Amino acid sequence: MEFDLGFNIKEIVTATLILFAVIDIVGSIPVIIDLRKKVGHIESEKASLVAIIIMILFLFIGNEILLLIGIDVNSFAVAGAFILLFLAFEMVLGIELFKDDSPKTASVVPLAFPLIAGAGTMTTILSLKAEYQTINIIVAIVINMIFVYGVLKSSGKIEKFFGKGGIAIIRKVFGIILLAIAVKLFATNIQGLLH
Repeated sequence: MEFDLGFNIKEIVTATLILFAVIDIVGSIPVIIDLRKKVGHIESEKASLVAIIIMILFLFIGNEILLLIGIDVNSFAVAGAFILLFLAFEMVLGIELFKDDSPKTASVVPLAFPLIAGAGTMTTILSLKAEYQTINIIVAIVINMIFVYGVLKSSGKIEKFFGKGGIAIIRKVFGIILLAIAVKLFATNIQGLLH
């Protein structure tokens, strides 16, 4: 007996990598370490749980919100492609376009939102929905949040292991991947808008 729930390994891997690059938890390690120094403790479980709830909720009701304000998914995906493009430029060129508000406490607010489930992540989730099966996006979100939780729990050890140079290289590599994804997302959805 075979159940087809729409699971697709290729979609899961691609969506996971896209979200990983957008969430950029590795690039956020310096911010997380700074937070830990300021407040002494990071609520890893709480931040991860709230972020996953925000993302899955947006995956399901994001389209309804768009319909309510009269925007179609293709338009949103094209806008998402631009956000990904700017995020990629930020990662590759080492410039800061986003995350200019420095968080004051290590509660749910700066970590879960906007650091993990920020505007870029939300846009990406809806852009992915235009191309991939919902179940595969959920799996990708869960995989990312497990990784995010691990990073929040062991940010100090990660920083010691990779060093500042290692983290900078990882950011640049994912920036280039993100740049290519943004171009593909734009090309795919602009056709839907033009037709």
